[in-house]
Amino acid sequence: MPPRKYEQRLRAEGARATRRRIIDAVYEELRRAPDRPVSMDRIAQAAGVARPTVYLVFGSRAGLFDAVGADLLHSGGLFERMIDAAGHPDAREGLRGGVGGVVAMYAAHRDVLRALSSMAQLDAEAVGGAVRRMEEGRAGGMAELARRLGEQGLLRADTDVEQATDLLWLLTAFDSFDLLYTGRGATEERVAATLVATAERALCAVA
Repeated sequence: MPPRKYEQRLRAEGARATRRRIIDAVYEELRRAPDRPVSMDRIAQAAGVARPTVYLVFGSRAGLFDAVGADLLHSGGLFERMIDAAGHPDAREGLRGGVGGVVAMYAAHRDVLRALSSMAQLDAEAVGGAVRRMEEGRAGGMAELARRLGEQGLLRADTDVEQATDLLWLLTAFDSFDLLYTGRGATEERVAATLVATAERALCAVA
């Protein structure tokens, strides 16, 4: 490999490693002190970089939290598996897989999601935007799932697509998950089964 390309590759690898350390530092800060505003100084110190480096990499505090939200969604391939499950040709199976996938993602990142949800109320400009964009993705997914249930004639006669979208939005909210998972001490599997059963009984025609 020519020396110039080798140096470019090393710089790119170094930049990726720096980005990863900063995101990991935010995760750890949220887990350790979920009720405390995230300090850029603490993040920089934990990541082993200067404070200006955080802004150089992410552009702004909002950019950092956007990156954290995106990384959280795609961590471990859970988001991709949830999308695949929700896209099952049979919309009823898509409902089961989609809700189960959302629950799995929430369970894997519960502490960080709870911290982000709480911080969004206090730091709407930076954290609130990241949470809102994550929620917009969920809203689109639930609307598509409701549309497919309607197209395949699987909705109850007294339920339309808009009502189905509203209920799926409610049932797949992080707070709905956490009321059972943390509030009731339910396992991930039990939470998923409860939410799926509720959705099917409320929305789907008897097979």
